[in-house]
Parts: sequence; C-alpha cells; structure tokens
Amino acid sequence: MAVEYTIPGMLIRDHMVDVPLDWSKPEGKTIRVFAREVCDPARRRETLPLLAFLQGGPGGKSPRPSNGGPPWLAEALKTHRVILIDQRGTGRSSRIESATMEHFADGRAAADYLSLFRADSIVADCEYLRKVVFGGGRWQTLGQSYGGFLTLTYLSKAPEGLSACYVTGGLAGLGATADDVYRRTYPRVAEKNAAYYRRYPGDAERIGRIADYIETNEVRLPDGDRLSVRRFQTIGIDFGMAPGYENIHWLVDEAFSGPNEDRLSDRFLASVMSLTSYDDNPLFAVLQESIYGQAGTPIAWAAERIRAEHPAFAGDRRPLLLTGEMMYPWMFEEIRSLRPFRAGVEALAAYERYEPLYAPARLAANEVPVAAVIYHDDMYVDAGLSLETARHVANLQAWVTNEFEHDGVRQSAAVLRRLMTLVREQGGPLAS
Repeated sequence: MAVEYTIPGMLIRDHMVDVPLDWSKPEGKTIRVFAREVCDPARRRETLPLLAFLQGGPGGKSPRPSNGGPPWLAEALKTHRVILIDQRGTGRSSRIESATMEHFADGRAAADYLSLFRADSIVADCEYLRKVVFGGGRWQTLGQSYGGFLTLTYLSKAPEGLSACYVTGGLAGLGATADDVYRRTYPRVAEKNAAYYRRYPGDAERIGRIADYIETNEVRLPDGDRLSVRRFQTIGIDFGMAPGYENIHWLVDEAFSGPNEDRLSDRFLASVMSLTSYDDNPLFAVLQESIYGQAGTPIAWAAERIRAEHPAFAGDRRPLLLTGEMMYPWMFEEIRSLRPFRAGVEALAAYERYEPLYAPARLAANEVPVAAVIYHDDMYVDAGLSLETARHVANLQAWVTNEFEHDGVRQSAAVLRRLMTLVREQGGPLAS
C-alpha cells in the first residue's frame, strides 16, 4: 500500500515494488525499487498526465522535494503528476554501498552484480512501475544528464511506454566508447579551467600553493584519508555547473588558516572530504565508465589512459588544472568509501559482455516526440556527440544554447517550459 502525506504545495505518495535483480531471470532473486508520486494537492482528484523523472548520474537518487523546488518540479506540477524514481541501487531502491561488496567472493562476481544496474535494467524497472503501479498508460519522461542516456535506451527498448520525452544535457553518443568520450571532454575541462582562472586570476597562485602544501606535508582529511594532489584536483568536477566557479573560488579562498596562513583550515579539509568522498553516491564513481561500455570493448580505465595524452593535467604543472567527471583506479585505493569496490571495478574495467543499450534502427524510426536541450559548452556530455545523435533519432527537436550550464533544468523552470512548448507546437504527446 502506498504511503500518502502532504508537504507545503505537494501531495506525495510513496510506492515500493519488488522487481527481478536480473530481468533475464524473472523468477530469480529480487530487489526493491522505490518511486515517489508528487502532485499539486489542489488537483489530487484530477486525472493528470504522468511525467517520470530520470535522474542524472549514474548512481543518483531522485531529488527530494522541499520548499516547492527544484524549479522544474514546480513547473511540471502545474500540469502533471510527477514520478520521482530512485534508480536501482540508489536511495531507497536496494541501495548499493560499501557493505554490499562484502557478499561477493571475488571481483568477477561483484562485476556481474554491478552490471545489472545499467540503463537496460533501469528501463525495465520503469516499465514495471508504469504497468503495475501507475495504470499502464503511456507516460512522459524528463531525463537530466544520464537520464538522457536512459531516455535513448527507453526509446530503443520500450517506446510503447512513452508519450513524449524531454532531455536536458543528456544525448549520449550512440556508438561512442569511453575513449571517444574522454578524448572530447579533457579539452573541454581544460577550457573550463582557463575560464575559471580568467575570472579569478589570483586563484592560480593560491591553488598552486595548496597543491605544494599537500605534496610536501602529510595532510589528513577528517575521515582519516590522506589527501593527495590528484584527489584535490578532482574538485574540478564542479566546473560544469552554474555555480561551480564560485563554489571552488570560495573553497580555496579560505583554504589556509593560522596566524601566518601556514596550514590548511579545518573548513577546507572538511569541504574537500565532502566533495570527494562519494559516501552518498558510490555508484557514481563505480559505474561512471561502464555507462559507455560497448560489446567486445573493455573500458580499461579509459579516463586514466586518455589523461596521459593531456600532460597539462599533471599534478606538478602550474597553473594546476583541476579534473572533471573522470574516475581513476587510484580513487579506489585512496578514498575510504570506494575501497570496498576496488575488486569489482577492476573486473568491470576488463568486462566485455556489455549488452547493447541503444537500437539505432529503432531510433531512426522513432515516433515518440522528443525535445532535447544541448548545452553548447557542456563539460560532461559533449555537444558534438549530442548533435550527431540528434541527427539519428527521428522525431527529435534539438535546442542548442550556451545560456545554461549542464544543470540548466535545475537552475530555471524556463528550460522544461521551452521543451514542453517544442513538443506541444508539433502536435503534443502521443495519446496515452
């Protein structure tokens, strides 16, 4: 039975269902998938179209609504019931965390388990929810970032469940390998670093000084992990978001403490620990490269290998370049919350038995209306690959803009409003 309650401006129903761990073996072991249904309390008795939110990630749980936000949710609730799904392995959906890894005899067994948490399984879970919990009619989807990857898989595997799709910063390269992705994104990250240092020219010296201090002292984070320069560099993952430059600037602004600013401050160390620990979403690091896995092509630590082609990111170079959405093998040794995943991730790096996530022929014949915003300067999802994909998906309207960063839909309701308008002006969603 669903649990129902009201918070200011939102009526909420919580749903929990059991689904197969492995959809190819439906009679086998099960896991639990959680979904939160949200609507305007004043419209609780109305039959409204459903909008399923496909969260970014991988490994991200659905947003927890509060104070009427995020902005896109307030916009969607004007016309829809919104379904916030915790993707398998996240939030309340049989969450995977470090203790989960204790149950596997070796890395290969762990990798076999983790491989069941990719896009094809997530889409199968969504279809089960749609049919069993929400009446079986077609629903609309909003896919942010990795949620756009899921949208392409959904259109490839089960388009009959969809009436319209909205994608924000998430059109994946249909045939792109992890190597292809990182060869495109490292130069983009370097451009973001250059823009950051233009905005805050004094930070080049300050960040270099922080790196020098870390290199010459044994710096411990509050959880006991030793802070290395390469771990410090990973805070640059924030550069692709709207407030990213400011977040990093104010972090390093208070990096030093003491009468002579001769030690790193407690605030700085606690913030760096929080930004780089992955306690809340270990699957983001664990599955990051495998979302690009193609059959017969091991990912083989692509970000680490391609980094060697970009020596400007070396830890002893100045100005020091911060890195982006890249995961490295050393992270599973240096970061406490990721160490239990080491054997499984090593096996995933050598994994070759990836099932295809996209069906190009089916996408080329797609009849579901799709509207996608492509962020021209996106640091995480290459705009060139997104445009190429847009050309190969029928019935897709692409809006290209540099007005927003990757998190545009979280910053302004105008993004979702524009996408919905694009679909409506072309005849609207398919009948449910």
